[in-house]
Amino acid sequence: MQVRRKPPSRRLAALALRSLVLGCLAVVSIVYLVGLATVVSEHQQQQLLQQPHPPPPPKEDGPGAGGRRPTGMPPPSTVGFAVTITGCGSDPITEGAAILKHSVHLASAQGPLGGSYGYKMYAIYHPGARACAETLEGLGYELVERETPVAVANIEGDFLRSRIEANGCCGEKELVKLEAYTLTDHPIVVHLDLDTLVLRPLDPLFDWMMAGDKARDFDKSGVALQWPDAEVPEQINAFFTRDFNMCSPHKQIKPVQGGFLVLRPDMKVYNDFVEIIRKGHFTEGGGWGGQTGVFYGSMTFQGILPYYYDVLHPGQHVEANHCVYNQMADNPRNKRTVHDVVHGICMTGEDDCEDCRSRPLEEVATSHFTLCQKPWLCLPQDDDVIQQRLCRKLHHEWHRIRSDLERTWGRDAYGPGTYQTDHFYGHCDSHGKKGYLPIERPYGPAP
Repeated sequence: MQVRRKPPSRRLAALALRSLVLGCLAVVSIVYLVGLATVVSEHQQQQLLQQPHPPPPPKEDGPGAGGRRPTGMPPPSTVGFAVTITGCGSDPITEGAAILKHSVHLASAQGPLGGSYGYKMYAIYHPGARACAETLEGLGYELVERETPVAVANIEGDFLRSRIEANGCCGEKELVKLEAYTLTDHPIVVHLDLDTLVLRPLDPLFDWMMAGDKARDFDKSGVALQWPDAEVPEQINAFFTRDFNMCSPHKQIKPVQGGFLVLRPDMKVYNDFVEIIRKGHFTEGGGWGGQTGVFYGSMTFQGILPYYYDVLHPGQHVEANHCVYNQMADNPRNKRTVHDVVHGICMTGEDDCEDCRSRPLEEVATSHFTLCQKPWLCLPQDDDVIQQRLCRKLHHEWHRIRSDLERTWGRDAYGPGTYQTDHFYGHCDSHGKKGYLPIERPYGPAP
């Protein structure tokens, strides 16, 4: 007898279909949740990436670092940078002024070198220099016209009155540099010569001066000093360097080098200088007050500053290391250097002294093109001697910064010059002053 199989019940078929649908829904849900989790995770990562990161710790190496702001010190502000133009000579002042300003910019809060302070440029000029001073306005300098602090005819001292016009490089007009003390819109003013270059931020000096009457509590371990063991003033009102090669090594009061002065603007100090000049107590053999001695430029800026800070108001200044600040690559001794070997006694008066020409370029904060000659003279300085090695590097930096400036104006990084192009960045067509190719006008926008 044949047995017939019964077909599956409709109920079982419905259950199977339901299980299949639920399984599919579960798989879809799992895939959706995994995808959603991935999207959320990526979104959270993006949010973390967009959150501001804490600033990197300050660099601690070199003279451009160092120093700590004491608790409660006001935040960094705008520093005034001033140059003085006493007359219109043969040198193209726009070349020095343009590259100096850009070097200040690079070392400021607006530049890439890590500076914390803003800056404003001033060109203080004697009325007789108006024609050339006006060319700096297009470079971003604010022009400040000033007469000499005291007219020569109003100087009471006969000897000073009769000799000052022929003293030093610029006579009585060199005293126009003192007008930097009147720029009281700034807590600090830096006065520089046009043939100088800023290579590193000057924040350590600024921070220390901004410490006010807490200067002795300031951590000066990262500040390059000429005399590290000297007593620190209660408040620092000036930083400068000395021009050791302008006087005898045994001279107690040495001239101030006129190309670098960091000062606290103060009308009282300015008026003190005015009265010193008006009185004119300068003796033939003794200098200001009969105490500072006689040297090149002793009647003007280089001599009146040591009279004020060394004789009349000691304990207000700090002497910066002249191999780091205002580096001139000068011979440290009183005899010639032969085959990289120094001879003679130290011009600083020490038994042993540093040779600034051996300072690594990376440690130089500002340079002053005096002994090295001007960068726009197209001198290669390529002899392998200590007198030229650092000079060549400093000249290269000047031309590098000029190249960077012109690049910001949309120009080529290299000029059309063919003389040692890698060194002079195409700014020289041949050796010497006639081979220099000046910056072409119109100038680009000032930053």
